Amino acid sequence: MDRLHEFCNAIVILDTETSGLSFTHDEIIEFSAIRLEWDKGWKTVAEIDEFVRLTEGRKLDPKIIELTGITDQMLLEQGISKAELCSVLGQILTPGTMITAYNAQFDLLFLYYLLEKYGDAGLLKDQPKLDLLTVYRDRRPYPHKLFHAIEAYGLSDKVCNSHRAIDDVRATVEVMREMAKECDDLERYINLFGYSPRYGVSGPKISSVKYVPQSYRNKDKLYHLG
Repeated sequence: MDRLHEFCNAIVILDTETSGLSFTHDEIIEFSAIRLEWDKGWKTVAEIDEFVRLTEGRKLDPKIIELTGITDQMLLEQGISKAELCSVLGQILTPGTMITAYNAQFDLLFLYYLLEKYGDAGLLKDQPKLDLLTVYRDRRPYPHKLFHAIEAYGLSDKVCNSHRAIDDVRATVEVMREMAKECDDLERYINLFGYSPRYGVSGPKISSVKYVPQSYRNKDKLYHLG
């Protein structure tokens, strides 16, 4: 993992909870991030967890409330505005920061759509991007959800996959560290996203990312196929 320092001076591992699956229709309701900076090793320097208010007149689907435990009242009383979230993103996504997530395509599309409407979508343009789901698909057989990675790396007693962004981003940090111990090639996956050959890329392609079909039975590393 230390070699990532050659490609960035900070890493922001992030996660979102949303009101649904459509980045053009649904909204971010919780944003969490952990920022790592280099000091003879990657050190945590900031942890962010914010609820985000829904657009006036909108309500959460009961299924989302059941899944996340987040309620309309929590968002109303504790949430920040979308413009305020864009300001937070501007503070943590400084030049040279690598954006990292588990299933990064999903989070990045929601963030891009948010920033395009309420902030500056250029914040995402030139930042290196690392998708840990792509890495995990190269390392382990199906299934590939975050909680499977937590179990595979023996982290169940340390972190949890709770469908709350703050818990999931903490889990993603630990999964990333274990991945680096297992095989120190994470830098080979920067700006390289795998996708299912059966279903294709989910949503529009990100211009700075190379997309490569990733079978569940790949014999070669994705960076060799790309």
